[in-house]
Amino acid sequence: MGFGRFRKSYWLLFVAVVFGLAQVVLAQDIPGNNSNWTASSQQQDPRGVVNPTRSRESHIEADGRVIDKKSVEALGPDGQYVPYLDTEQESLRINSTTVRTIQRTFGRGSDGQRMLLRERQEESRTLPDGEQKVVREISNPDANGTMQVVQREVQDSRQAGPGVREVKTTVLTPDVNGGFTPTVQIEESQKQSNDGTVEFKKSTLLSDGAGHWQLGEVREGSQRGNDQGQSKEERLLRPDSNGNLAIVERTVSKQTESGSGEKRDTVETYSTNVPGAAGNDDLQLVRRATTVRRNGAAGEQATTQQIERRNPGAPHDGLNVTDATIDIVRPGGNGVAERQNTILTRDSAGRLSGVWIDLGKTDNPSAAIQVDTRISAKPH
Repeated sequence: MGFGRFRKSYWLLFVAVVFGLAQVVLAQDIPGNNSNWTASSQQQDPRGVVNPTRSRESHIEADGRVIDKKSVEALGPDGQYVPYLDTEQESLRINSTTVRTIQRTFGRGSDGQRMLLRERQEESRTLPDGEQKVVREISNPDANGTMQVVQREVQDSRQAGPGVREVKTTVLTPDVNGGFTPTVQIEESQKQSNDGTVEFKKSTLLSDGAGHWQLGEVREGSQRGNDQGQSKEERLLRPDSNGNLAIVERTVSKQTESGSGEKRDTVETYSTNVPGAAGNDDLQLVRRATTVRRNGAAGEQATTQQIERRNPGAPHDGLNVTDATIDIVRPGGNGVAERQNTILTRDSAGRLSGVWIDLGKTDNPSAAIQVDTRISAKPH
């Protein structure tokens, strides 16, 4: 197996882990009860295009402190597994209102020595009136290996009225004077009515570098739910050539549950950008994701997802299945759950074939919940 392929898979996984975990893991709050667990998994590509990997995770809670660790190894040029990516995160409750979280990601140098690739710090403080203030900093090593802050986020969240929540986030980046300058502002609002309907709006403004803010995009929509299921509609608007906001994308999500407990989620995306076709202002269906979750009599959970897209070579032929994911969680002995995740994609002959298989075990008591596909009420 060539070293070039090893490096390619390294950076592919690095991007997925660093940016995926930075957004997902840091969003977790500190639970109120102790719940320690471990997990391990083995990933491989049946085609042999991407190197096999294996990973280990641990989660420890004690005395207001939560420590999460994940270690990933890849198959090296000599056929042996070698460590190349570690993620360590510690969340500490400073007092009843403040939580501090530090996440560090380590890679390996050419000599195999562990080196710090990224550090993310976050401090969240909740005030008596319900207002929440969060400060995040992301640091990367410079040419000399010294960590430098490359991005700072300041987020203020407050209750603006009955059922109304507002969040303002300012992203700052280093300037030529050695300080930090605001470059992005994100304004979010969420309003819940008495019938349970949630309306949300998220506006992103970009700095022009001269002290003025330009509206980059707006995401807005609503979510409704009842005993039969949930539905969500979201619209993406961006300025057109005349500076007026125009809808460029619309997403419709529906979730239903049958009497047998089967849950079905359908997410359809309509866009003015149709792959393989000339752009226009008409919204056309370009993607559909269908997720089905079933519970077995022995406690197992099976989640399947099917992705349909347009073929750029024949954009007027409608949607075709391009990807599928099968996720199965089975309870085992001594509280250990076994999980198998298989990803399939369409090959050159038009057949769905496996491209990634992930086999793992964990004693995490909430392992089965991790595959839940409920529609999130939080705007994004």
